[in-house]
Amino acid sequence: MPELPEVETTRRGIEPHIKGRRITRVVVRQHRLRWPIPDTLPAQVSDRRIVDVSRRGKYLLLDCASTTILMHLGMSGSLRIVDADLAPRPHDHVDLVLDSGQALRLHDPRRFGAVLCFDPREGPHPLLAKLGPEPLGEQFDGAYLHRQTRLRRTTIKSVIMDSHVVVGVGNIYASESLFLAGIRPRRAAGRISRAEACRLVDSIRAVLRAAIEQGGTTLRDFVHEDGSHGYFSQQLRVHGRTGLPCLRCGTAVRHVVVGQRSTFYCPVCQKR
Repeated sequence: MPELPEVETTRRGIEPHIKGRRITRVVVRQHRLRWPIPDTLPAQVSDRRIVDVSRRGKYLLLDCASTTILMHLGMSGSLRIVDADLAPRPHDHVDLVLDSGQALRLHDPRRFGAVLCFDPREGPHPLLAKLGPEPLGEQFDGAYLHRQTRLRRTTIKSVIMDSHVVVGVGNIYASESLFLAGIRPRRAAGRISRAEACRLVDSIRAVLRAAIEQGGTTLRDFVHEDGSHGYFSQQLRVHGRTGLPCLRCGTAVRHVVVGQRSTFYCPVCQKR
């Protein structure tokens, strides 16, 4: 699944092409995505100008003043800027046609994505209402994470992947952040000290910033809006490296399952 760095990379890629542009029409070829596209969507967003392009967790938000378009890439989705008259490929489900003659096109083979809209004056969309703070924002700090871990019996990896605690820390980046912080993924969250929480927050930020700078991780069939693959996967320290030597100490990287997700760690560098 595209994680926060991939979504942020996509946001940065499409923003110069769509911000300030007016949506002249909407073409919906397939309504049945993870959340069905409402029949009213074309009427709600046509003739609207996109005044801002932002991100909340893994959701892209296209601000059209009194209407906001909410997009999610699901498991395999991607967005591209194409000429509006370019013939669609299979799985090209939605076009937002712009006054520039181009279109923002959603390609989603598995149909786990979303294109929805809501009136921000009525409050956040239900999918956004209970999300935790952004990992790169000021609200997410060591004191906050330490408070969130108190009295929790679950693992620390499960906590940092909980979108109600903090958004956008997916499976790959959770393993990488815990390695950088020197904390084992199956450690009980309630046993994390304040100093460790501060170190983990710093590690999460460092890993996500590096991934954003390097274009996001290549995940099977995810490609960027220009068709190029991300390459942060070349920099991964533990994820997917079962049995290979730790890049720091040389010990074989181990694989465990935490919360039904594959998890990787170094037993020496992550002693606690």
